[in-house]
Amino acid sequence: MLLKNIFTESGFESEAEFIPLMSQDEEDQLLKDDVPEQLCILTVRNMVLYSGIVFPIIAGKSGSIQLLQDAYGLDKTVGVLTQKNSGIENLSEKDLYSIGTVAKILKLLKMPDGNTTVILQGKRRFKVNRFIQNDPYFKAEIIALEENKPSCQDKEYLALVESIKEIAIKIIQDNPNLPSEASIAIRNIESPSFLINFVAANMNLATRDKQKLLEYDDLKKRAMETLRFLNVEHQQIKLKNDIQSRVRSDMDQQQREYFLHQQIKAIQEELGDISYEKEIDEMRVKGSRKKWPKEAKKQFDRELLKMQRTNPQMPEYTVQRNYLELMIDLPWGKYSKDNFDLEYAQKILDRDHYGLEKVKERIIEYLAVLKLRGDMRSPILCFYGPPGVGKTSLGRSIATALKRKYVRISLGGLHDESEIRGHRRTYIGAMPGRLLQSIRKVGTSNPVFVIDEIDKMGIGTNGDPSSAMLEVLDPEQNTSFYDNFLEMGYDLSKVLFIATANSLFHIQPALIDRMEIIEMNGYTVEEKTQIVKKHILPKQLKDNGLKKSDLTLGIKQIEKVIESYTRESGLRTLEKQISKLARYIAKHIVMNKKYVKHLSIEKIEKILGIPNDPDRYEENHVPGVVTGLAWTHFGGDILYIESSLSKGKGHLSITGNLGEVMKESATIALQYIKAHYKEFHIDPIMFEEKNVHVHVPEGAVPKDGPSAGITMLTSLVSSFTKRKLKPHLAMTGEVTLRGKVLPVGGIKEKILAAKRANIKEIILSQDNKKDVEEIKTEHLKGLTFDYVRNMNDVIHLSLL
Repeated sequence: MLLKNIFTESGFESEAEFIPLMSQDEEDQLLKDDVPEQLCILTVRNMVLYSGIVFPIIAGKSGSIQLLQDAYGLDKTVGVLTQKNSGIENLSEKDLYSIGTVAKILKLLKMPDGNTTVILQGKRRFKVNRFIQNDPYFKAEIIALEENKPSCQDKEYLALVESIKEIAIKIIQDNPNLPSEASIAIRNIESPSFLINFVAANMNLATRDKQKLLEYDDLKKRAMETLRFLNVEHQQIKLKNDIQSRVRSDMDQQQREYFLHQQIKAIQEELGDISYEKEIDEMRVKGSRKKWPKEAKKQFDRELLKMQRTNPQMPEYTVQRNYLELMIDLPWGKYSKDNFDLEYAQKILDRDHYGLEKVKERIIEYLAVLKLRGDMRSPILCFYGPPGVGKTSLGRSIATALKRKYVRISLGGLHDESEIRGHRRTYIGAMPGRLLQSIRKVGTSNPVFVIDEIDKMGIGTNGDPSSAMLEVLDPEQNTSFYDNFLEMGYDLSKVLFIATANSLFHIQPALIDRMEIIEMNGYTVEEKTQIVKKHILPKQLKDNGLKKSDLTLGIKQIEKVIESYTRESGLRTLEKQISKLARYIAKHIVMNKKYVKHLSIEKIEKILGIPNDPDRYEENHVPGVVTGLAWTHFGGDILYIESSLSKGKGHLSITGNLGEVMKESATIALQYIKAHYKEFHIDPIMFEEKNVHVHVPEGAVPKDGPSAGITMLTSLVSSFTKRKLKPHLAMTGEVTLRGKVLPVGGIKEKILAAKRANIKEIILSQDNKKDVEEIKTEHLKGLTFDYVRNMNDVIHLSLL
C-alpha cells in the first residue's frame, strides 16, 4: 500500500486535517448533499477519487485552472473523471471513464511555479449522461449513483472490514518505507465504507483496477475485491523482505567466488586467453538478464564455470559453448500475449479458407476452451485428409488469429529419434532436437507449432521417433520435455501443437490416442469454383506479375479446368493449371502479342492441352462390369470391378494388384452366391463347370479395403445371370457371409468422386445414411441414394 505523505505538500498542518476520521453519520450526510445536474469535469491521470477521500491535485493546463476558478466561484463542486490512458494530451470524450466522483473544493492554492493546487474531497459517485461542453474544459450532464451498503447486522461484511483493517496495518508494519503513524490513522477509522474507500485509494494498484473498484455499486463486493488486492500486496512485501534477508546472508559466499574468479582471470591473462574470457563474460552478462527457472539458472552457472576451466583449444570447448548459447537463446518464460477474440478468429479463418465449416467451427470451439481454461491441456488437434485441402495453412491461420508466432516442422521421412530428442553431448557435432531448435528460432515459448506429415515418420536403427512424439504431444508430460542435448526439462505446455496427416494407418495407436482427429474432406466443384475466384486466381495473378484486369475466368471456364484437368480432392493440381493460364498471359504481355483477357473454353483447351477424363463414367452393356467407389490418399475415386466366366472346374482367380482384404471380399462374395443360388436363379452346375475370374483395372495402382465387397458380389451375380447393370450407378459397402451390408468410411470423398464421374445413383449401407445427411444439400444435387441392409436389396436395385 502506498500511503502518500502529502499533508505538507498541500499546505495542511496535520494528518488529522488531511484524513478526516469521519463517522458513519457524517459520511451519510455527505452523500445526502444535493448534487447539481450539470458539473464541470476535472480530468485526472493515474489516480481515482473515492467518496470521503481528500486528495490534492496539481493543475497545470490553462483549461483546468480556469475550470477550478469558475467552480470555486460558484458552488465549489466539480466532477472528477480519470483518463483511460495517461499518455494522451488532447483528450476526447472516449478517452475518459464514464463513472467518476463528485468532489468538493476544500482549498485552492496558487503555487510559485504558476500551477494551481486544489484540495478535493469526494462526495458521491456519478455517471456521465452526456457531455455538453468540451472547450475550454469538459462539462457534462450527470446521474448521481447510489451505493448498496450492507446492514450493520451483516456479519460477513463486518468480517471483511476487519480483515481489511488488519492486513492494511500488517503492510504498514512490514514495509519500512511507510510511516508508522499511518497505522494509527487506519485504527481510528470508524466508518466501514470510509475505510474501504481510504484503503482502495491508497493501495499500490493500477489505475484501471482502482477504477474497477469505484464502479462497484455493491459496497460488499468492493470490500471483497479490496481485500483480495491487499492480500496480494502483503504477499509481495513478505517475499521482498525474505529475498533481501537471503541476499544479505549470501554476500560472504559471493565475495569469496569473486576473489576466486579474479585469480582465474589473472592466470588466463598470463596464458593469453583474454579473448575467451571476454566471451565468457558476455555469456555471463546475457545469462544475468534471463528469467531462468531455478533449475536452469543452477545448470547455466555450473556449465559456465566448467567452460571457464576448459582449455579453449580442446574440442569439448566448442560443444560447451554451443550448449551455453542454446540455453541463452531459448525463450525461458517468454510468452506472446494471446488474442482470444473469437469473432476476429472466425474472420481470419473465413478469409483464408473457403468452406470447411465444421472444421472451422471445431477450431473456434477449441479456442473458446483455451480461453476459459487458460492453459493448453485441451486435446492436440490433428487435421487428417488428402493432400491440398488446407491442413497446414489452417495452422498458420490459427497463429494469425491468436497473434502468436508460427513455426512448422515436417516429419516426412524422419527415422532418427535424436531428431526429436536431440543428441547427447558425448561427441562432437551434438545438436538439440528439432523442437527446441524451432522454439529457439521463433523466440517465444508459446508458438503455434504445426507438426506436418506426422504419419510419414519411419522407424530406423536409431530408435522410434513416433514414440518420442508421445511425450511431446501429451499435456501431462510436456511440461518438462527432456531434450538429450539440453539435459534438463523444458516446458512445452504453453505450445499449441497442431498435427497433420494424410493417413491414420501408419500412425502409432498410442499417438492417435493423444490427438483429436479432425477429418478434412475434399472440396466439391462448387467450392473449388469459389476458391479459384476468391483465392487461387488473385494469388496466381500476383505471383506472375499480372494485374487483376489482365486475366478473367468465368464460372463455366473454371468448372472446365476443374472437371477436365484435375482429379483430386485438394487444390494443388488446380492451382498449377491456373498458374499455367497466368503464365500464358504473362508471356503474351512481355512479347507484345495480342491476347484475349477473357479466356473461352476452347482457348483453355488449347493452352492446357487435351482434356483428360480418366475417372468419368464409362457406360457399358457387358454383364459383369460394376462401378465401385473407393477412397485413396488423394481423395475419392471410382473403380471398375470386372468378372467373367470360362470353362473349367470352379476355380476363382483374382487380378489387379489387390490387397488381402479385397481378395477376401471376392472369396466371400462367391461363397455367398453359392449358398444362395436359388435366390439369384443360378444353375448350381455352373459353379463346378465354370472358372471365375475377378479383375480390377489399373493394376499398377495398389488397392485394398473392404468397401468393394458388394461391388464384387454384384459383378459376380451379373456374370452368372447375364444381367446388365443399371446405367450411371455406383456402389460401396462391405459384405458379410450372411449377405449383410456393412457401412464403410470416406463417404464424402466417394460422393465427390461420383459427381465428378457423372454418376447419378449411389447404393450405400443403411448405416451410412447419417454420413450423407451431414453433407450440405447443394453438394448432393443430381444424386439419388439407395440405402440397403442386405445383398438381395443391392441386386434388386442394381441389375436390370
